Amino acid sequence: MSLDSDRLDAVTAHPRSPPLRSEEYEDLFDQAPVIFAALSGPHHLLEAANPAFFEAIGGDRSRIGVPLGELIPELAAQGVLDRLDTVYRTGTPYRARAGRLVLGAPGAQREGFFDFTYEPRRDPVGRVDGVLVIAVETTTFHHAQLLAAEQRVLLERIARDAPLSEILTGMALAIEELSPNMIVSVLLADADGRHLRHGTGPSLPAFYNAAVDGIAIGERVGSCGTAAFLRRPVIVADIATDPLWEDYRELAEQAGVAACWSTPIMGASGRLLGTFAMYHRTPKAPNDKDVTLSSAFARIAALAIERHQAKEASRAAQDREKEAREDLAFVLDASTAITREPHFTDCLQGLARLTVPTLAPLCTVHVLEDGRTRRIAVAATTRSDEDLLAFPAVRDRVDEAVAHVLASGHSETDHSGAARGARSGIPGTTGYVCVPLATRGRTFGVLTLLATGRPLDGHIVALAEELASRAAVSADNARQFSDRVQLARELQAGLLPPELPRIPGAELAASYHPAGEGLDVGGDFYDVFPLPGDRWAVMIGDVCGRGAAAATTTGMVRHTARAAARLLHDPAAVVRAIDDALAGSSVSADHFVSLVYGELLPGTSPLTLELLRAGHVPPLVRRTDGTVEQLAQSGLLLGVGPEFDGSPCRVELSPGDSLVLVTDGITEARSTTGEFFDEHRLTDALMRADSSGAAGLIAAVNAAVTAFAGPSTPDDQAALVLTAV
Repeated sequence: MSLDSDRLDAVTAHPRSPPLRSEEYEDLFDQAPVIFAALSGPHHLLEAANPAFFEAIGGDRSRIGVPLGELIPELAAQGVLDRLDTVYRTGTPYRARAGRLVLGAPGAQREGFFDFTYEPRRDPVGRVDGVLVIAVETTTFHHAQLLAAEQRVLLERIARDAPLSEILTGMALAIEELSPNMIVSVLLADADGRHLRHGTGPSLPAFYNAAVDGIAIGERVGSCGTAAFLRRPVIVADIATDPLWEDYRELAEQAGVAACWSTPIMGASGRLLGTFAMYHRTPKAPNDKDVTLSSAFARIAALAIERHQAKEASRAAQDREKEAREDLAFVLDASTAITREPHFTDCLQGLARLTVPTLAPLCTVHVLEDGRTRRIAVAATTRSDEDLLAFPAVRDRVDEAVAHVLASGHSETDHSGAARGARSGIPGTTGYVCVPLATRGRTFGVLTLLATGRPLDGHIVALAEELASRAAVSADNARQFSDRVQLARELQAGLLPPELPRIPGAELAASYHPAGEGLDVGGDFYDVFPLPGDRWAVMIGDVCGRGAAAATTTGMVRHTARAAARLLHDPAAVVRAIDDALAGSSVSADHFVSLVYGELLPGTSPLTLELLRAGHVPPLVRRTDGTVEQLAQSGLLLGVGPEFDGSPCRVELSPGDSLVLVTDGITEARSTTGEFFDEHRLTDALMRADSSGAAGLIAAVNAAVTAFAGPSTPDDQAALVLTAV
């Protein structure tokens, strides 16, 4: 049994000398700062001791002559008396450093650390008749070393960016180890500056930590709330009687704490960061050591909290920057994808698809057309989400919100609807937002997002509004594009026969493919119409250019041909009439025309036509045996002067033979390498065609062109086939 220290092996011999008497001890050690006691006999009777001895042990100075074990009974269990017995019995001195002793009665104990020397005392004949105890208390030094070590550990944790909870809990446990009767907690100032939140309190009951989490900062709010409010330490030595704890006494009693000293934790800029509290289980006022500990660790806590907040602020800034980049990327990608949709309906359906599930699990798009609201698109993450719209209560509430937005031109959420007095919320959802689709000062539609899980927040609403703003412009452009395409189609349809007529002894088929998206009216045309005397006119042509002027020229050519052919019985005269009309027209001044015009002679067998070619792609004749003939005779383009001079050629078609007329959009279709489809590939396609009928030949030509040049074409493509039957 020994003290909690290592034994020193330095043992020295002392010459015999007469023992000192009590008066001499008093003269020698009374004013010395070291602890001194002279013990006599095997029972270690306290023969003499200086004031430092009684101050260290807290004993009664009048009890000289009492055995040490009776005076300080707690020493026996700590091995001190056994060590004194050994020194008395063997005459061998004992020395120890930083020996730990717990002194005092239960409930009033204190921990102390001492450097000891136990020297045997000898009588004049050299026999051991007692023990001299000389000691220096090193408790303060020991605590200072421990404090410095703990501070280093905490600072290292702060430097390596350990979690704040780990740092604060480590600090609390370190203080409680330095002061075993103390309980430490830290509360952190909330972002609103009006409340304190739990930081750490490892030795406090969980119910107590939960109860004080979120307490208000203010006067008479315990020690911590008051210290945070006053920005200065608050010491409550007895919770049971202090008015600051009036509302929390029962809680403190349940937690078994009776005293609390709280120090505000202040940042370098003077901002409140939290509170550092020390609790005791018995009423107690702080001593110098407590004040030192509180001050030292409050500074460390401030450093840890500020570093943590700086890291959190940096992380939050990075998260915001990342979120902003992701938001921008989403909006740009989505708006780009929407812009690619050329048609109004496709554009808004794409908008609905792109919002799910990034912005919400369920989305609808409504548009206002001809004074009526129509749901044009729906997108949902799951089928159950989409099924919500089948419920009348949901559908009616969405329609109501959409009507409000169309009328006001402003976004509406479940909150804004409630503020206006309208019904709030949509059954089966956790929130909604309706965002106007507006352009050129007009709201033409509404984007509605519905949440079925996590409610929609302001961030989602802002993204929806930005995306809707961009989509509205794209949709409006798409609407104009669609309208323009439709107009072009209608104009183009007016320049072509609505349907091919039935000609006795012949089968007809035709096709027309506008260039690109069909935004402009093309100049390619064909026509078949009856003439007096059971004759029929057949023609195909191409006006240079596109747009309104080309359409006007096309119309003039067709109408001139129909009018002239009724009066003139000569195909060449009809073509000259067309050429004269072009030459005299200011509209067609810059538009020349290529043309093949022919007339089917009545009552001929085989079927006979007279054809004139004015600068157009050569007509081809596919015979029943699969051979193809090219009619090479040609005249000048029309509309470029001088007067057209040409004579017709006669073509005879036996049953199964076909006359094939095409525009240069087919022969000049280009492959990816830039090659032309040309007349040779057209001839090959006709020769390889499986069918000899008019419709089959048209299909074969179109398939061959598409396979060679792809589905898109930079020029209009027209074809007309007449097959003798």
